[in-house]
This record gives sequence, C-alpha cells and structure tokens, in this order.
Amino acid sequence: MKRIVTLSIILCAFAAGSFAQKTVGLDNWFNHETNAKTGKIYHYTWDDSAMSGFSQLGDLFVNRGAILKTIASKPNSKSMQGVDIYIIVDPDTTKENPNPNYVDAADVKFLKKWVKKGGVLVLMANDGPNCEFTHFNKLAEVFGFRFQTQTLNPVINRDWEMGAETNLPEHPLFSGVNKIYLKEVGPIVLSKDAKSVLKDGDGKSVFIAETQFGKGYVMAVGDPWLYNEYIDHWLLPESFDNLKAANNLVDLLLTKSK
Repeated sequence: MKRIVTLSIILCAFAAGSFAQKTVGLDNWFNHETNAKTGKIYHYTWDDSAMSGFSQLGDLFVNRGAILKTIASKPNSKSMQGVDIYIIVDPDTTKENPNPNYVDAADVKFLKKWVKKGGVLVLMANDGPNCEFTHFNKLAEVFGFRFQTQTLNPVINRDWEMGAETNLPEHPLFSGVNKIYLKEVGPIVLSKDAKSVLKDGDGKSVFIAETQFGKGYVMAVGDPWLYNEYIDHWLLPESFDNLKAANNLVDLLLTKSK
C-alpha cells in the first residue's frame, strides 16, 4: 500500500510539473448570474460544484499546478495582473441579469493588446436565446470570429446522440477522442486568420475555431460545453469522451501560454 501511495504522489507531482505554473482567470463580470433560491453567484464559475458550474474543469487545471482566479470586474491591468489564460463564458442577457455588464470599447482595446502580448483567451458563447451577442461579437470579431444567433444540435429530452459529434479532425483537442457531446450550439463565422477546429457533421457550420494573434492565442466555442453537467459521465453515457477532450483542452491552453 505504501508503494502505491508513493507512486501516486510521484505521478501527481510529475503532472503538476509538466507546465510552468500558470494562472487561469475565469470571467465573472460579463457572466454574473445570481441563483434565485440561494442568492449566490453561480453558473459557469469555479466555485459552482453543481451541474451548472465549472468546478470540474477548474480541477483539471489545478491538477497540472495552475492557479485559479475569478475575474469579478472589468478586464484591465489591475484585475488581469498575473493572468495567463482568460476564459469568458456566456455573457449575460437581460433575462439572466437585469443589469448586465456588456463588453465595451475599453474591454476590446485591453484584451486585444493583452492577447497580442501573449495572453491566451477562450471565448465560449451559447445558443441564440441564452447569450448576449451584439457586444460580445465586438470582441470576437477582433480575432476573426462572429457568433451566430442560431441553435444547432438541438437535443430532445435525453436523446444523447442528437448532440454527438464523431467526425473529429486531427487536432490536439481531439487526441484520443472518438465522440463528444455538444448540445444547442451557436455556429461561428470566420474571418481574418481564424481557422476551424471543429465543424458540424454536415461540414458547413463551425462549432470551434482558433487563431494565433500576435504572440497570443484565441479559441472560440459556440457553447460552454465543458461545464459539470457534461464534462464527465454525471449524465453522459460512457461512449462520450468529453472528459478526455477537457483534459486535452487544458493541456493545449497551458502549452499555448508563453
């Protein structure tokens, strides 16, 4: 038993030491929802361990030695100090937040410069009724993405295969991955140097895209697809590899961070 425990510690230490320590910031300014029952901030946050949270994705970063940070104010030199990777997920509509914090010109100017200097930015939108697009797209378009107000891959009840994507290209995100689940996705129109990472099975609609921008890197996804509900097999059948894809994403982002 002692030898097994020791080996486990060594393996964990090796995994954590594979990357220089990075700080991963998760936005809680543009996405700032309050649970009506508890009065607490929730939905796509590091601290939310319910199905609605990102706690399990956060654990994957921590397991590799990263530090998690919540960015609860506008992205600027103060709030983003020391942040290497910044994730913005599903900016609020007025339905979700009566006083949403929209992306403005100052945010766009700061993040454009931040990425150009080497920052890693992840933009996760959502399907049409559940995401603010007008202001969010002003940021996305700087990097060659435009999120569309559509809903693709609709899933009825628990008909999991309606959200299955199996035509996965050769890309680090999909190494060892055979099938992922993406439900109710907003497609992305590309411009500039942005490239598709994943298209829908029909090959027409872009679901995930990326671009190198200056010394930095940006990934855009039409859904917050790796939150707790769908990152592992809490609900998903064993045939889906979302957890493997999440591990790949974490490794990719840490590798891209200078």
